[in-house]
Amino acid sequence: MAGLIRNAQLSEDSWRLLDAGAFLRVGESGLIPDFPPGADVLVPLRLWQCRRDELLQREGRVGVLVDGADEPQALADALPHAALIAIRIPVFTDGRAYSLARLLRSRFGYAGELRAVGDVLRDQLLYLQRCGFDAFALRADQDARRALAAFTELGAAVRRPYAWARAA
Repeated sequence: MAGLIRNAQLSEDSWRLLDAGAFLRVGESGLIPDFPPGADVLVPLRLWQCRRDELLQREGRVGVLVDGADEPQALADALPHAALIAIRIPVFTDGRAYSLARLLRSRFGYAGELRAVGDVLRDQLLYLQRCGFDAFALRADQDARRALAAFTELGAAVRRPYAWARAA
């Protein structure tokens, strides 16, 4: 994933996203392909649900990719094992990822990396962070270096009282 920001800093991405389709069907030899040994793998929720035990037995960290529309209860058994939960934002106007992140942090106590992926724009970063995200895989057309300023620029704007509030 290009343009990764983690803890308000540019970061390299060690995670390998696995396509669920390649790991859910029977291969030519009649066996399902093995997972890459030792690599940090990010797997779709459906793949986690189908092959949880195998994923937990391998070396390397496991992360789970979900959609903002997924229910947090569907992730409950993954949370103690997942070093990363990536929540896909299909379009920047879809706010379900914000709610899911907040629930995972506050109600379910998830303490691992929570990453926003998909249609992630610079102007969303501060608000996503406030909901519990600590990592952001920006959309391909976004400049990650310039996006870092959003944490300070937008933060100052949000803390500034609105004109109508000062008059009261």
